[in-house]
Amino acid sequence: MANNMIPPASAQDFLNNQGWNDAEIFPVAGDASFRRYFRVVSGDRKAILMDAPPPHEDPRPFIKIARHLKAQGFAAPEIFAEDLKHGLVLLEDFGDHRMREHLDHHPEDETAIYRQTIDLIKALHQHPAAEIPAYDMQQYQRETNLFTEWYSPAQALDVDADSFVELWQKILQPVIAAQSTPVTVLRDYHAENIMLLEDDRLGLLDFQDALAGHAAYDLVSMLQDARRDVSDDLEEAMLQYYLDDLSPAEAAQFRSHYAILGAQRNTKIIGIFTRLFVRDHKARYLDYMPRMWRLLEKDLAHPDLAPIAEWFEHNVPANVRSKPIIGASI
Repeated sequence: MANNMIPPASAQDFLNNQGWNDAEIFPVAGDASFRRYFRVVSGDRKAILMDAPPPHEDPRPFIKIARHLKAQGFAAPEIFAEDLKHGLVLLEDFGDHRMREHLDHHPEDETAIYRQTIDLIKALHQHPAAEIPAYDMQQYQRETNLFTEWYSPAQALDVDADSFVELWQKILQPVIAAQSTPVTVLRDYHAENIMLLEDDRLGLLDFQDALAGHAAYDLVSMLQDARRDVSDDLEEAMLQYYLDDLSPAEAAQFRSHYAILGAQRNTKIIGIFTRLFVRDHKARYLDYMPRMWRLLEKDLAHPDLAPIAEWFEHNVPANVRSKPIIGASI
């Protein structure tokens, strides 16, 4: 068994102490971080073992947000036990019925399930934000800078990084002002992090990086999914569904912020996926690059993003955007 499929040495004692002495342990697909997941099975009982090894990972934010979401009535995994010293968490098993694969096999359910994801976000936004750090300007800028820190050198581009920072500072100001009463932003709210539960609820996963920020961010995450194509028609229908209760002026402002946060998020993700290839040798993330550029360019078409669109035109020509990352065998 490959090393990334073997539980850490401390796992057995942890499980024994929780009454899972005779449990079988099976690897479960992980994510882009150092976190790993294992299914623990003992008779009719099942649970998920999260391995979030220090110092690379800290499971406390996940535990905190999970408990906050459950207290608000949302389907986050119940935390059965934790060992913070070793980064181990035993949590509720939501099964394998994931939104992404369900829609791959049942595309006729797409509108209904996406509508359900918007209903969940609407409900979440009715509650005060969790006691978590703010999605502030420094954080937004740190994320957009991933583009100039990773993508630009990977493509041997000599870009104007200083003006990039200055432009984002101006573009993001209205977003910062609008989130003065923030909501809980899950930040990775998309089809691969949504489980379809037996009680017809949506199970939430991968929210440990949640911040208090703008209501548009998780809509962008869901409707401009980095890993799954969402048609323009579906995106527009679901965005309008979210906006139904707003006045025309409020809806127009929200659409502007949605485009700004879409461009911010997609710029960040292009940087992250480049880093995953260059630093971590995870070439599969390059497969998503054409989608990411399509999404970014769609957001940049909004009039309020004209200065950023002009920066990309001058610094990252269209013919470069369509080229593989230097050194990639794709």
